[in-house]
Amino acid sequence: MKIMIDAGHGYKTPGKSSPDGMKEYEFNRSVAEYLKDLLTNYQVNTFFAHSDIVDVPLQERTNRANSLHVDLYVSIHANAAVNRGWHKAEGIETYIHTSGPKEALSLATKIQNKLIATTGLQNRGVKTADFHVLSATKMTAVLVECGFMTNEKEIKLLKSDHYRKKCAQAIAESIISHYSLKKKLSNPAKQSDPEKILYKVQLGAFSDKQNAANLATQLKRLGFETTIITDKQEC
Repeated sequence: MKIMIDAGHGYKTPGKSSPDGMKEYEFNRSVAEYLKDLLTNYQVNTFFAHSDIVDVPLQERTNRANSLHVDLYVSIHANAAVNRGWHKAEGIETYIHTSGPKEALSLATKIQNKLIATTGLQNRGVKTADFHVLSATKMTAVLVECGFMTNEKEIKLLKSDHYRKKCAQAIAESIISHYSLKKKLSNPAKQSDPEKILYKVQLGAFSDKQNAANLATQLKRLGFETTIITDKQEC
């Protein structure tokens, strides 16, 4: 399975920041990184639609997802009230396309419910929209708004690494459950070749070298490989 993870916007996207200066992309990319890490242990290939260097255009993001033939597109965002100032709007919501694809609706519902159960924030429900990443993608696509950066309480959460990990965990668990993802098989340790053991049989020990030589000669005649070993005896 292939999954495209999209941290919405970029560092330089105009207007995408909280009233106190946190750029939305800071939150989005952090959750995306944690999500990728959580999925690494499963039998999936993950890709990023975004870049820290440039603000990747939406068309380029969806084109890449389509060309890679990914099975799922997950876009991660932080929400904002229209006026961009501090606002009472709060909570989490998840979007699918206006055409209401059943697969996307089922997954979005799981993600939404898991996020609410994990974070305890207000449930704004699963909604539909004609966002580009939902309309131009040829695979199941969902867009998650993980809280309002224009809400004075929620911005503190959005800045928190603990909260970001919570969001990633909720999204990951929903995907794993929905697609019944299996963990990657660990590579068994390569077994070393068994040690070769040589068993020796000693027949006789003599203080006289000639007696040892005579026995060796007799054994050779009988077909046995024979070696005379000299050991120095301590006085």
